[in-house]
Amino acid sequence: MAAKKYMTSYYVLYACFAIIVLFFAAFFGYGYDNPVGDYNAPVCTEGLMWLMYGMFAVTCLLALWSVIRGVKISMGSKGGDISGVPGAKISAVSFAILVLSLVIGWVLGMGETEFTAADGTVTSATMVTVTDMFMVSIYIMLLLTTVAVVFNMSGIMKRKK
Repeated sequence: MAAKKYMTSYYVLYACFAIIVLFFAAFFGYGYDNPVGDYNAPVCTEGLMWLMYGMFAVTCLLALWSVIRGVKISMGSKGGDISGVPGAKISAVSFAILVLSLVIGWVLGMGETEFTAADGTVTSATMVTVTDMFMVSIYIMLLLTTVAVVFNMSGIMKRKK
């Protein structure tokens, strides 16, 4: 059974490599679309961008599936004991902190206006808010991680044997 899964994974990996190589060959091989002098873009730019969007969507779906499967298989309702704390509690708290940081980031980013770049491109207010949300979420998670590492290294919660 494991060999079959390994071979399936092997073939999927090489199929992905082949698709990526074909897209990059088309991207660099077909030539350029040059409507305006200095703005020279390869003809297959849009196809390459759709490939990236597709790969990102598949990656997100597989990550979600993997998390759900991992929670069902290894942790269950009680979960394994990780440093004296059940694994299910660690997963639940981690997920809650992630969602809370995203909500805080969204609230802090609300009310942003459209952004117009020097070249005239306009970024919608929603995309500016989403970008702010992810940036604030990254900062919150980084801060919490740093605090957790310092707390763990301090030895305050070490068990006495």
